Amino acid sequence: MLRQVAGSDAYANLVLPKLLREREITGRDAGFATELAYGTLRLQGRYDAVLSQCTNGRPLSALDPEVLDLLRLGAHQILGMRVPAHAAVSETVALTRAVVGPAPAGLVNAVLRAVARTDLAGWLERIGDLADPDGTDPVARLAVTASHPEWITRALRQSLLANGHTADELDALLDADNESPRVTLVARPGLVDTEHLAAEITHGSGQAPVPGRWSPFALVASGGDPARLPSVRRARAGVQDEGSQLVALALAAAPLASPDGGQQRAGTAQGDAGQQHLTQTGDRAWLDLCAGPGGKAALLGALAHERGATLLANEVAPHRAGLVRGSVSAVPEGTVEVRVGDGRDLGEEMPGAFDRVLVDAPCTGLGALRRRPESRWRRSPGDLTQLGALQRSLLDSAIDAARVGGVVAYVTCSPHVAETRTVVEDVVRRRGDVELLDAAAVVRSVAVTEPPGLGDGPFVQLWPHVHGTDAMFLALLRRTA
Repeated sequence: MLRQVAGSDAYANLVLPKLLREREITGRDAGFATELAYGTLRLQGRYDAVLSQCTNGRPLSALDPEVLDLLRLGAHQILGMRVPAHAAVSETVALTRAVVGPAPAGLVNAVLRAVARTDLAGWLERIGDLADPDGTDPVARLAVTASHPEWITRALRQSLLANGHTADELDALLDADNESPRVTLVARPGLVDTEHLAAEITHGSGQAPVPGRWSPFALVASGGDPARLPSVRRARAGVQDEGSQLVALALAAAPLASPDGGQQRAGTAQGDAGQQHLTQTGDRAWLDLCAGPGGKAALLGALAHERGATLLANEVAPHRAGLVRGSVSAVPEGTVEVRVGDGRDLGEEMPGAFDRVLVDAPCTGLGALRRRPESRWRRSPGDLTQLGALQRSLLDSAIDAARVGGVVAYVTCSPHVAETRTVVEDVVRRRGDVELLDAAAVVRSVAVTEPPGLGDGPFVQLWPHVHGTDAMFLALLRRTA
């Protein structure tokens, strides 16, 4: 898996489940392999700092990539898992001989024995002191000990402060990024209920799921492969973070206004067992501007069908549009149309055509570092400039596509200020035909229990260490002219 991720820019969360199925690795062995693979990727920065102190001055860049990956695997077993040091060293040396050959086995043995001579606490102090020798830059120390690139660590600190949190939370946020998230599923309304999905999960894994904390449609599983669940295979349910569910539900619940400026009734809650959704009148055409891979589109499509509305799911990449079609395949025919096209053009092509528009904008993905362990090592500050221009163009197009009185949800899976409030505030300031709604109030209205720390709005920023979700950002805007 490490070789595929490094060599072909593959995504670990797509590569590893496929490998486990191909090799028929299940149960505790699958759990061990998953922690070994994902943990090694997440903590790569920490382990590289440790390994560089154990190679007798030889830079890590001088090692063969395969050998460096093997050393990282061994280091994670020694410092990050409950594997006895002698077993971790012995097995990694044997793996080196099997995968690379006998020549580097002595190097791997010597380096990992050096790693094992100091415990984790000792290593964290040592590499932290090297990163911050004067004790004046705690962020630089945290970056290496918590295994985040320094620019991301500083950006996350800035985001905390910009959203009413304190810098003291940075430790907890970075720790949350390094934890393995539990699998959260969504029971798509009208397609499967949570009770039926819970029974499937219990049957498949032997462990009953627990209800989500925030979304009425969420279940958190303790184990098992969700791809084997009948409802997931039939697209009646899917794997979806609760933060992702909440922003879709918030768009569906946000109050519209009539074209003459009068606000429409928010509707009434329906359903039981905590599964509530809002029904509104004069609400017929919805748009998901950047729909791939389709999780939010499937949830919106299910809600749209219950309302008698339709959803246009637009995606620029044909292969991702195929994923969207698979995700929405259980929604009754005639509700969702999947379109391949550039979302930046859609506002001009279909001006004022939609009551509700979702812009799940391409972003750095810094809010999902726990779920996509390799992404922190692939991104650079330079990505922000290119993405910022794209995000502004997509939001402009979304507003153009919304009717007067319609609502646009701008969403990113990143808390970076440059991708979130700065984008929205720039667009609102430049245009005279849009107003901000209180997204925090809308999220409170759709959540099963009120998420803590939402603040006074108008924006919503979720956090892994506070809400147990990805760091999802939400802004709601209403077209006024």
